[in-house]
Amino acid sequence: MALLTGGLALLGILATAGPAAAHAALTGSNPADGSVVRDAPRQVTLDFSEGVAMSEDSIRVLDPHGKRADTGAIRDTGTGGKTQRAVSLRSSLAKGTYTVAWQAVSADSHPVSGAFTFSVKEPSETSATVPQQDENAGGGAVGTLYGIGRYAAYAGFVLLVGGAGFVMLCAPRAASSRAVQRLTVTGWVTLTAATLALLLLRTPYTGSGRLADVLDLGGLKEVVATKPGAALVSRMLLLAAAALFVSVLFGAYARRRQDSAAETNGAAGTDGAADTDGPVGAREGHDLLYGLAIGGAVVAAGLAATWAMAEHASTGIQTSLAMPVDILHLLAVALWLGGLAALFCLLRWGPSPSGATVRRFSAVALTSVTVLAATGLYQSWRQVGTFGALTSTAYGQLLLVKVALVAVLVGIGWFSRRWTARLSEVPTEAENHRTGSVPTDVTDRTASLPRRRSPQPPVRASAPSSPLSSDSASAEDPSDGGPADPVRAAQLARQRDAADAARQRKRREADPERSGLRRSVLTEAAIAVVLLAVTTVLTNTEPGRTEAQAQAAGDTGKSASAGPVEAKVPFDTGGPGGKGTAALELDPGSRGRNTLHLHTTTPGGRPLDAPEVKVTFTLPAKDLGPLPVTLKPVAGKKGHWKAADVRLPMAGKWKLAVTVRTSDIDQVTTYKTATIG
Repeated sequence: MALLTGGLALLGILATAGPAAAHAALTGSNPADGSVVRDAPRQVTLDFSEGVAMSEDSIRVLDPHGKRADTGAIRDTGTGGKTQRAVSLRSSLAKGTYTVAWQAVSADSHPVSGAFTFSVKEPSETSATVPQQDENAGGGAVGTLYGIGRYAAYAGFVLLVGGAGFVMLCAPRAASSRAVQRLTVTGWVTLTAATLALLLLRTPYTGSGRLADVLDLGGLKEVVATKPGAALVSRMLLLAAAALFVSVLFGAYARRRQDSAAETNGAAGTDGAADTDGPVGAREGHDLLYGLAIGGAVVAAGLAATWAMAEHASTGIQTSLAMPVDILHLLAVALWLGGLAALFCLLRWGPSPSGATVRRFSAVALTSVTVLAATGLYQSWRQVGTFGALTSTAYGQLLLVKVALVAVLVGIGWFSRRWTARLSEVPTEAENHRTGSVPTDVTDRTASLPRRRSPQPPVRASAPSSPLSSDSASAEDPSDGGPADPVRAAQLARQRDAADAARQRKRREADPERSGLRRSVLTEAAIAVVLLAVTTVLTNTEPGRTEAQAQAAGDTGKSASAGPVEAKVPFDTGGPGGKGTAALELDPGSRGRNTLHLHTTTPGGRPLDAPEVKVTFTLPAKDLGPLPVTLKPVAGKKGHWKAADVRLPMAGKWKLAVTVRTSDIDQVTTYKTATIG
């Protein structure tokens, strides 16, 4: 469909969005990061801002010689809604510095990892090497494909639920529309394919980052046992039920409506009377209609729940309220935006919707917007927390963009309602006589009827005839009244159908009210595609409340620093335009949480837009690292990269490795030593 094709053009937004931010943050530990304890602890506990999933060996405690000091068994020790994990330590720990490295998958499905140190009795040198999560986890080609899969899943859900909802709530006769059928089926196919792709990509997305691991059946078995994996499997099962629902809606229900309309028209003696959008009589379809309504509502709510149970709504505060609210939010979005796409299909490809149909959708859209406003306000408070986080965090800024897009949609919808008020229910006889047309439904019905010759001998000499009519006459045998050339007769029938369709399309486009409404709906649909892309990026962004908690945790116990640490690293990749300088600024330049800014410039000092930049930190004195840093390009600033959550477990002379790629084959890694803390 044209709407889906336009949406795919926005996948570049997801392809350049970078790896998903860490949605679970380490908010505390016992022993604390960098602390010195008098007695050896019996266990190490980690506190997280939201739920996490951990497997065996997800928490490793290494002694000063790099040997395991933990028992490997991880326990959930959280109480009162607190997310806490603990690992027991071996007895009789020697004095010195211990390194704690951890890996997890946050409850909203994103991979996270980190490391910190503590000392028993007194600090010491350590030769421990942090067993880190692969730096490609959640990023690279796998991260890009996963982001595209998320967008496709949202788009498919909107088209599937919105298209079916439009038929059930606004235009039952649209069940026979090929355009609406294609739209809804496209939504089902897109959602099914995206769900299967996300399920296969979970293993490399949360682990190795290697695309080849999509075929790892052992990893797939582990994924199914997790909450996100179970949600995706549940979605696949619900899609099987959705396939049955769609087949009945556009099959048995559509045929029953057509048969009922034909019987009603025949009984009334109105040959070619228009089928209406009203309900079918009780004998013809009420039971089927109610069954479809109940079954469709259950399937739609179930599909929405697969997002609510595995993403932001399932973590943080008030999850028992947040998950139902998220389900309502998703259903309202689907009924509004998906119904908008279905209405555009009718306006563009027909049958042209009646004024009653458009007014019904206007009421559904108004209700959906009201539900969106209420649920969105609650979700914003829950995920952002403070007004300051709206402008100081990436999540808050994206949320403001989303709110602005919704406001624009509501404004355009107001103009659409003005066009709706001008639509007449059925064109009057005077209008038909003036325009030389008949109601669209009459044309649709009569175009499919066989054309019979009059029993009276035609008088062709007294009236001019069109080429089509003369060809039709030549294709028939007057002696027996049957077609002499079946192939030619079929060809002429197709030509007549094409001519009728062209006349119908011309009348639709000539109608100023429907033409204005069609342009308004098309504009709404285009903005809705952008809104869906922003929503997808929003689900990949760390919530503002979590980012604030991580900031507070990083500030606690952080050593004093004289100021940001700056370093300039010259590079030369060897290719054209491959020379330049990478200027790094680590703020505040101490152990704990830091922000890294990196600017790439040419020898002349102008910004250099490199395709890829990587930075890793290594502490040779403690044999710690390399610790990878995920840099993201700053929007609108050429050659400017930023990492907002660089965590360094201890102070010392760190070795920075800066990798710059200026083309597909030109790349170089240079090193710089900086004293941090």
